[in-house]
Amino acid sequence: MVEREPALPVVIQGGMGVGISGWRLARTVAMTGQLGVVSGVAQDALMARRLQLGDLDGHVRRALANFPNQEIVERILQKFFVPGGIAPGTPFRPVPRLGLRQNRWRDELTVAGNFVEVWLAKEGHDGLVGINYLEKIQLATPAAVYGAMLAGVDYVLMGAGIPSEIPALLDALAVPAAVELSITVAGAEAGDRHAIEFDPAGLVADPAADPPRRPRFLAIVSSDVLALYLNRSPVTRPDGFVVEAPSAGGHSAPPRGRLRLDDAGEPVYGPRDHADPAKVAALGLPFWLAGGQATPEALAAARAVGAAGIQVGTAFALCRESGMAPELRRKLLDDAVEGSLEVRNDPYASPTGFPFKVAKVPETLSEEEVYAERPRLCDLGYLRTPYLKADGAVGYRCPAEPVDDYVRKGGTVEETVGRRCLCNALTADIGLGQHRRDGYAEPPLLTLGQDVSFLKGFLDGFPSGEYGAADVIRHLLGPE
Repeated sequence: MVEREPALPVVIQGGMGVGISGWRLARTVAMTGQLGVVSGVAQDALMARRLQLGDLDGHVRRALANFPNQEIVERILQKFFVPGGIAPGTPFRPVPRLGLRQNRWRDELTVAGNFVEVWLAKEGHDGLVGINYLEKIQLATPAAVYGAMLAGVDYVLMGAGIPSEIPALLDALAVPAAVELSITVAGAEAGDRHAIEFDPAGLVADPAADPPRRPRFLAIVSSDVLALYLNRSPVTRPDGFVVEAPSAGGHSAPPRGRLRLDDAGEPVYGPRDHADPAKVAALGLPFWLAGGQATPEALAAARAVGAAGIQVGTAFALCRESGMAPELRRKLLDDAVEGSLEVRNDPYASPTGFPFKVAKVPETLSEEEVYAERPRLCDLGYLRTPYLKADGAVGYRCPAEPVDDYVRKGGTVEETVGRRCLCNALTADIGLGQHRRDGYAEPPLLTLGQDVSFLKGFLDGFPSGEYGAADVIRHLLGPE
């Protein structure tokens, strides 16, 4: 009997931040019949930190008990699990930083961390669960994707770059076979290929076990030009697209052509920076519109131009199942009700060079005073980039690291101005920020979509100011 493919979702819940789109949120959305998505960023560190805090609810260890290699699990628990949790203010033990050189322990942590998040999101139902990655974090991609596939992930989504090698990567990991993924190295000559290698052999204890199922792949694009480019060949063609407008939260593609800033210091986008849905529809692949889509009217308009549906982020980021720290979520909701919620598209905040939406919130890195007081440090390193040294070796740098270090590695002072350490800040957004030995605690930095106009009217239906992910789905789709 041929297994039928599940119907396409109408609503995709965005894969946001570091743990904002966690397993609780994705699981709730999936149980409504729509696509719940977990963020795949830094899952090795999140798993390790939750274990160090004692895993008091037992969720991480329950998922790990289902991981297909218990020898790996035993190593992870011996290294990171602290019964009862570490004392408040104690620094977290680090995980290995990403790099081109193979590191089996790092691969095991990455595979297990992604497995845990997806397994928990899929537990107890047959709904659809996806995972979202950033093309900018290439060094983690093969191991992270394989971990998600071992847990049965249904969709992989990727943006913040050109994910042309991901379809072939998914094909190979579904065998499973050893893979290589091309890595961008600054300063390398054209044609001088650098790649990260990943071999799934040994990560599953039983070599006769069924191979993981290949998930569908959705490329997150900001232009029909990129969609056309990816569609040109079966090797690069995704299974569909999420087409993002510049107002979407988190990272957004910079404007095409020369960067121009308006009077508020935000990038100016023109007609060329908005994808033509008709051109995307002509490719014959399903697509969803994202950025400013959180209303029933926007969903109807998207369906009218041929889209399968919409992707929504902000409304889910502020619901009670969100991974955001409750006090931060409450502040954003209060500001939304008062009409004072401000989200700025900062062209410099992200070390990636992509504009990044920053919500203005006191005592976060959105304030210049808080940013100026933070000692510059790059210890997580997810967004650092490889570069070619003078001796031909590959090094790593990040414009958010100490300025002298970055300049010594070939960068410029100008490239460091205004850069925030997103790795640490986004981890702090979910209450897992690092504490330094000198007592310094990493401050958060919050991101939302710039179109928050829908929030006030939506929140009128919830006098307490609290709502759930299922409420968002009902708002978008209407009563059953």
